This record gives sequence, structure tokens and C-alpha cells, in this order.
Amino acid sequence: MIKKALVVATAAAVFSMAVVTTANAQDAPTPEQVAAGAADTRQSVFKLLRFYLVPLVGMARGAPFDAELAEKNGRRIAALAPSIPDVFMHDTRDFDVETEALDVIWEDKAEFENKAMALMNNANAFADLAATGDRGQTLGAFRALGGSCGDCHDTFRVDND
Repeated sequence: MIKKALVVATAAAVFSMAVVTTANAQDAPTPEQVAAGAADTRQSVFKLLRFYLVPLVGMARGAPFDAELAEKNGRRIAALAPSIPDVFMHDTRDFDVETEALDVIWEDKAEFENKAMALMNNANAFADLAATGDRGQTLGAFRALGGSCGDCHDTFRVDND
């Protein structure tokens, strides 16, 4: 009886492993799906960065200054900046994905990472000044923050402007 139960349990385990292995093999994304997912993730990060940047642009253009919002958004941008190189880890150049990324991102990773770190540093400097409540100093630091975005776009992004 015990021997029969052991055989049934072993057979069930083997069958279960076969089903799980087959299911996992079927669930594995294709390289095209990985590339599309990577592009979607990148675009999501940049949409989020834009979400935090737009109110700051408004303040720089004359909208009422909100030091608390400026500091919060500066910190959020600084927190997201180091993830930029991470979301470009998958080289998507060989796939038909919608992207504005230039090949140089994967050819000069060190410079790309430097630009992301410059964004982080400038966003933190902006946030530090915003915390003081000094509108003039804060908006002066916005030039460096916005310049970080433009500097990276000039080198690593398709020019659509």
C-alpha cells in the first residue's frame, strides 16, 4: 500500500513538474516582446519625469512659485534619474520598436550614465534651493536642471524639434 502510494505520488510530482516546465517555456517572452517591453518601460519613465518637470517649467515661465511643490518634484526627478541607464539595459536596436533612442546610448554607456547622474545632481541642487523658499535662486537652478535634460537629448535622442 505504501509502495503504491509512493509510486502515485512520484508520478504526480513528475507530471506536475512537466506541466510547470511546459507552462514556463510557453510563458517565456520572445526577444521581440522583451524589446517592446523595454521600450514601453523607458517611455513610462520619461513620461513620469515629464510629469514632475512640467510644473517646474510653468514656474520658470511665470506661474506662481510653489517652493514645496518645486522641492518635491525636484526630489522625484533626482530619484528617477539613476533609473534611466537601467531602463536602457536591453539593447533594442535590432527590433522594430517605437523609440527616439539613438544607437550611441549603447555605444557610449559611460557618457549616458554620466548624463543621468548630472540630471540627478542638478535636480537635487534645485530641490535644495527650493527648500529655502528663495524663488530667484531656485529658478536660477532650474536652468541647470533643464539643461541636463537638453544636454542628454542633444546627444542621445532623435531630434524631433
